[in-house]
Amino acid sequence: MALVNIPRLDLQHYTQGTVEQRAQFVKDIGKAFNETGFVTIANHGLSPELIEELYTVVKAFFDLPQDIKDKYEYPELAGQRGYTSKGREKAKDAKVPDLKEFWQRGQTIVGEEYSKADFPDNPTVAELPRFNEITAEIYKKLEDAGRNLLKAIASYLDLDEDYFEQYVINGNSILRAIHYFPIENPDAIAPDAVRAGSHEDINLITLLIGASADGLEVLTKDNEWFPIKAHGEDVVVNVGDMLQRLTNNKLKSTTHRVVNPPRELMKTSRYSVPFFLHPKASMSLASLESCISEEYPKAYEDYTAGQYLDERLREIGLKM
Repeated sequence: MALVNIPRLDLQHYTQGTVEQRAQFVKDIGKAFNETGFVTIANHGLSPELIEELYTVVKAFFDLPQDIKDKYEYPELAGQRGYTSKGREKAKDAKVPDLKEFWQRGQTIVGEEYSKADFPDNPTVAELPRFNEITAEIYKKLEDAGRNLLKAIASYLDLDEDYFEQYVINGNSILRAIHYFPIENPDAIAPDAVRAGSHEDINLITLLIGASADGLEVLTKDNEWFPIKAHGEDVVVNVGDMLQRLTNNKLKSTTHRVVNPPRELMKTSRYSVPFFLHPKASMSLASLESCISEEYPKAYEDYTAGQYLDERLREIGLKM
């Protein structure tokens, strides 16, 4: 198997480091995002205690009776807020849905006028007050970490460090709590049914808090699946399609998946909490001029982030 460059980086080297440490962080994250599209990040601002409580409240939510969870499902919101039940979402081009259910929390706009159609209220789970508090806190901390990572990425691209700020402050980011539910009878599911089919993320970057079990794999340039294992409380960060389009493929949105566990572990749950950092819908994803050349001609037509998100939500079955 080819060597895969998924470095472990310390975010404080960028946010609080010396000039040399900051420059090295920018170089390292740029190199990894250019090659594999993935890094793992330490010192991201989330304490082990907060992460532990997050997984406690997430498990408590998915343990609620189905009729209670169903109260919080709003199909008209295309899965962008509240609960989405089993069998609703599939990977692009997949024939069967993923083996999961999930909850999504979105942006709370501060200091700007906005439309409730674009930014619906986040549902409150009456049965679990702490669930609402913890997911709100996690959202804010991961958004802050993501903004710092985008500053490093902007520096790597020779843009102003704050280039992304105007687009991601009050942007359309989503925190998703996922339950990959137990498979009681493995013989009863479709042969090609998996926890998360091979896909690329839609957004700019994704920050994933270490999942509760193994299973995340990335597709290498040699077309081989490589398992990603984060250290303890590290956050896994990967490039999404929006950033790939913006950089005309300079930064790679890498195909990844979550495979089913070995048969003897199929009856166990897996929990995962990714944060999908999205810009405002109005952001242009037209490829940066600095990323277009004779060697690398423009690969994508111009889209806004909103247009692209709408197209992708339809492809994965969340929007009709």
